Order: sequence, then C-alpha cells, then structure tokens
Amino acid sequence: MSSIKIRTKRMDGKTQIRMLIAHPMEHGRNRDSKTNALIPAHFIQELTVEHNKNVIITGNTGANISKDPYFAFTLKGGNPGDKITISWVDNLGNEDAQEHIIN
Repeated sequence: MSSIKIRTKRMDGKTQIRMLIAHPMEHGRNRDSKTNALIPAHFIQELTVEHNKNVIITGNTGANISKDPYFAFTLKGGNPGDKITISWVDNLGNEDAQEHIIN
C-alpha cells in the first residue's frame, strides 16, 4: 500500500492536485520520551510530480516539514484520463510512488 494519497479536481481549464504523504518527517533533534536518546533524522528529501510522464515539479524538501505532509498544486490544463505520478525519496534511501488518473 502506498504512503501517498492523491486527489485531483478539474476547474476552469486547470487541475488542482492535492496529495497527503504518510511519513514521520523527523528532523533529528527530538528525543525519545522513555530513553531520552535522540530520534534519528528521517525526512523526505526529494518530491517529484509528473503529468503524463513529463516532470512538472521537482523539489528538494528538508527536515523542517511537518509529519505526514500535505502538498497542493495547480496544473494549467490536464484532461480526464491524464496520468499524474507522485514520487518521493527520503534521506534513508526509502522511496515511494503513486499514480492517479484525472477524472
């Protein structure tokens, strides 16, 4: 099961793309409440959005983004049946991707 949930909405010749990513987004400065040990950094480093296999957004993110981040973008155009692909890579080398077809 993917960590990414994608929703799209067509409006006035544009497509709103919304995504919610299940990820701990630890910055490495929090301490475990039981052991008082630092919790290791674990955060998304790169986020990519593709429209029909063309990269439309790529961005480097950091540890300052909250747990389970939410992102929203507006795409000029986008037609029913077009494919949106969201992917991410974190600082530990984990990655995930999810595809969504615009309704």
